[in-house]
Amino acid sequence: MATVMEMRRSHGRERAKRRVDWIAYGYLSPALVTICVLSILPIFYTIYISFTDFNQMHFLSYQFVGLKNYEELLNPHDPLSNLFLPTFIWTLVYALCTTALAYLVGLFLAVLLNNKHMRERTLYRMLLIVPWAVPNLISMLAWQGLLNDQYGQINALLHGVFGLPRIPWLTSALWARIAVIMVNVWAGFPYMMTVCLGALQSIPTDQYEAAEIDGANWWQVFRYVTMPSVWRISLPLLIPSFSYNFNNFNASYLLTGGGPPNSNNPFLGQTDILATAAYKMTLTFNRYDLGATISVLLFILVALISWVQMRYTGAFKEVDA
Repeated sequence: MATVMEMRRSHGRERAKRRVDWIAYGYLSPALVTICVLSILPIFYTIYISFTDFNQMHFLSYQFVGLKNYEELLNPHDPLSNLFLPTFIWTLVYALCTTALAYLVGLFLAVLLNNKHMRERTLYRMLLIVPWAVPNLISMLAWQGLLNDQYGQINALLHGVFGLPRIPWLTSALWARIAVIMVNVWAGFPYMMTVCLGALQSIPTDQYEAAEIDGANWWQVFRYVTMPSVWRISLPLLIPSFSYNFNNFNASYLLTGGGPPNSNNPFLGQTDILATAAYKMTLTFNRYDLGATISVLLFILVALISWVQMRYTGAFKEVDA
């Protein structure tokens, strides 16, 4: 009799658990449906389009072409490889330079602002965080005006005060690339500064006191006490920052529009990265097949680079307490 009662209670608990689960799924269903419609389905559709010839010449009658689009972009002997390989190299340089310079500038300012003897450090923190607070669209358009070759205030300052010749910031290939990196570093250093400042304030003071007793100079303190602690905390944040800069569409497209033009490539400019290349091939030249292929390759590259960085740097690795 007791066994029968226990089986009934167990069956009742299972029914209640199933009922609760369905209620939970009911609450989650709007979010799950939204994610499926707006994120997962477009991803699978983009992958599918990358295996077709969907473009303005085959808008209603596109067909499955297999790996043809990937072969055209990745084969160095194919003329269309100019769309991918040089752009990929520039994107890699752009992401590395932007992430590294933003980190170094942020670390330098964080060390300065961490000085307790600086009375105005709170004011400086507020001022230096302004680039982070301004909407990216507005700041990029403002920099576009400041860097204008003819009437930009940067050239007016360099020419009027220092007597330097005007710099073709947006019309020269070299200076346009320097300008894109410089402006992106300006927009990104407040985030790095905030991260490094938090890491600096988490270092126990007894470590500095022990270093002082041992007679260490400021460089030895920074090298053996400050930097290891800051690096250990900030490293997991550098990887997503690199991935973000690898896909940073705004800085390249809003500042230069991908220009100046590239004589070797009728589709893309000198400062186009892979994200802007996919955008232009899709919406400017109606080559949806190549735009989707570049997007898929971009996704694979970012995932691969992030995995390699996490694997060999040990970031996000669980540590036993």
